[in-house]
Amino acid sequence: MSTWFITGASRGLGAEITRAALARGHRVVAAARDEEQVRAAFPDAGDSLLPVRLDVTNPAQVQTAVKTALAHFGGIDVLINNAGRGLLGAVEEGTDAEARAVYEVNVFGLLSVTRAILPVMRAAGSGTVVNLSSIGGFVSSSGWGLYASTKFAVEGFTEAMRMELAPLGITAGVVEPGYFRTDFLDGSSLHESVAIADYSQTPAGEMRGIAVQANHNQPGDPVKGAAVIMDAVESGAFPERLFLGSDTVAGVGAKLDAVRAELTRQHDAAVSTDHAA
Repeated sequence: MSTWFITGASRGLGAEITRAALARGHRVVAAARDEEQVRAAFPDAGDSLLPVRLDVTNPAQVQTAVKTALAHFGGIDVLINNAGRGLLGAVEEGTDAEARAVYEVNVFGLLSVTRAILPVMRAAGSGTVVNLSSIGGFVSSSGWGLYASTKFAVEGFTEAMRMELAPLGITAGVVEPGYFRTDFLDGSSLHESVAIADYSQTPAGEMRGIAVQANHNQPGDPVKGAAVIMDAVESGAFPERLFLGSDTVAGVGAKLDAVRAELTRQHDAAVSTDHAA
């Protein structure tokens, strides 16, 4: 039995990971902006569940939530950084305030929680940090540029964390889900920038309608996704990237092929820029 600290645990993939962890006999610190929603979602969890109030953009709440978790369970073995928000619109359409808001949750909030928990794992000489990214953290697309940039950031520093933490007995990796049937495309999680007319007939503008049509019709099953995440953590060998969904497999595969082809095309020009030996 281990202790899991899960952010964004009241709904979506976070709730399903919480449910799966409890079902497998683990203890869970379920963090959410409204901890009463957690209690309502898991009324029969008993002493294995500790709901805590946590807005990841509030440093004081982060520290309080971690201290509460340690006082209650004595340690934290697994951190699931799941809390996040979306921003839909062409890059030009996003305001500074909108960009900063999505970065505050997806990047700086995640870092704040991670910095609060890593000292616990370092003291124990073990632990697993799982950062929820997205297919958008590997393959950007029209209408999702600013959101994708936050996930690119998460993947960049998680790659470094994996190398930095491995000598200390701690594993770090990201999860790259495709479109999963959660509330992510609802207004509660997704903000839309004010549209600029020139983009209306472009892929960026058309993405607004696609997102509406996709809401609650996404191909990914969060229950199955949570089970794969659980299996990967419990294996003791969480990968650098955990791919979830057929759309992620297709998207990542297509980008790898395209980048490899472009690298090959540019090879001679690229290596010609080195200093002569």
